Amino acid sequence: MSELKNFEVKGKDKIKLKTFPHSPDKSVEKEKIIKRTQENLAKMERFQDKLYSEGKEGLVLIFQAMDAAGKDSTIKNVMSGLNPQGIDVYSFKVPNSEEIAHDFLWRASKRFPTRGKMAIFNRSYYEDVLVAKVHKLYESSPLPNRCKQGDVIGRRYKDIKNFEDYEYNNGYRIIKFFLNVSKDEQKKRFLERIDLQVKNWKFSSSDVKERAYWDDYMEAYESAINATATKNSPWYIIPADKKWYARYLVSEAIIEAFKKIKPEYPELGEFAKENLLHDRKLLIDEMNAKED
Repeated sequence: MSELKNFEVKGKDKIKLKTFPHSPDKSVEKEKIIKRTQENLAKMERFQDKLYSEGKEGLVLIFQAMDAAGKDSTIKNVMSGLNPQGIDVYSFKVPNSEEIAHDFLWRASKRFPTRGKMAIFNRSYYEDVLVAKVHKLYESSPLPNRCKQGDVIGRRYKDIKNFEDYEYNNGYRIIKFFLNVSKDEQKKRFLERIDLQVKNWKFSSSDVKERAYWDDYMEAYESAINATATKNSPWYIIPADKKWYARYLVSEAIIEAFKKIKPEYPELGEFAKENLLHDRKLLIDEMNAKED
């Protein structure tokens, strides 16, 4: 847990994104970390089973990052052992016409899972204070003019914070990950997507164009994290240049969330227990009758 604490932001103090590393310390041993990750995945499987059977709390994991930071592969690897029936995965793209016609939280809020389940958001409502801030997209939105005046992004920070508090008070825990990839590593991964035919489908020219706004995005992420990190809905700034280390820290954060939830298998009442004994006797008697 000591490692994870170094990357957790709860809103108590303002952070500077540039002070957070992109890679693990040189003393970190890759083989040991991979082994710990596998142990965490086994723990997550047991925790999820309890969460699903108890049905009291929901867990929402939000992944935000620059392009090629490893969101897809992190989700694929860290969630590989979970029961698909107990988890929903959503990838939020450019809003469609129906989504634009609603408030910016609408398309994500309707994707919140039933309590007892988990949900993974690959991008989220945070896009409305990230790309929308960098490119001032709200200026061309179909909002009333009064909603485009003043500190639009600042109001959205408050909306998000209030929304996450509301969800927490209704049985949901939200943990948010910023996969902190370096600009050099992003370039390396983009070149790999261009050079390897099997990865060509992942590349988009728009990704390269967005690199020109790198500093603006870093400022947007830093501001969003500082404005919306809370004790109950923390951010984790995950070093993402080494995928094996990023996956480990994400698994650690999920384990910590489960520990706070403390899910347990439901305990049956006396009447239900009596029914179990009765049904067990019927099954045993049926077996004995066949043997006779």
